[in-house]
Amino acid sequence: MNRNAWNHFKVITRHKWEVMKNCFRMGLYKQGLLHDLSKYSPAEFKMGVVYFQGNRSPNAAEREEKGYSTAWMHHKGRNKHHFEYWTDVSKDKSCLAGVKMPPRYLAEMVADRVAASKIYKGKNYTDAASLEYLKKSKDYTLMHPVTYRQLLFLLTMLAEKGESKTFRYIRKNILQNSEKSKKTEKTRKFTRNH
Repeated sequence: MNRNAWNHFKVITRHKWEVMKNCFRMGLYKQGLLHDLSKYSPAEFKMGVVYFQGNRSPNAAEREEKGYSTAWMHHKGRNKHHFEYWTDVSKDKSCLAGVKMPPRYLAEMVADRVAASKIYKGKNYTDAASLEYLKKSKDYTLMHPVTYRQLLFLLTMLAEKGESKTFRYIRKNILQNSEKSKKTEKTRKFTRNH
């Protein structure tokens, strides 16, 4: 195995481990275990090795060279924690538009962004890093406005109050409320049908 392959493997595995820990703190056990498995697939891993730099995503380097990233297109189409997965033709069929993300994938997206910031920023990481990245990319982000506001709120909370409070808030106020809503809706449907 060449040096880039080994180093890329270590970075993506360290990232996966960080996301898993974050997801577990929010109660997303299955998502934490399955997070980013596609990065180990030949379509993504090979490009990761070719464009490995260690201080940023290899997808950015591939995109700079080619004008697009085959690894990223493969990745975003298989991982629901990326807002890019949640795009479709707009209602008026005039363009692509962001679709509102389900709460559990929004939560995993927060876990992913925190982990990526830690991996790529290293000792320069702060709890504000993910918020700063979101603000820098705002002009070219095709994210549903509600999802964007929710993410902005959560990353602002992270910057101001830290991981523990933010992950606890997500677990109690976003994920548990979402599950309660689903159960209530199932009960209503059952009652209407019987």
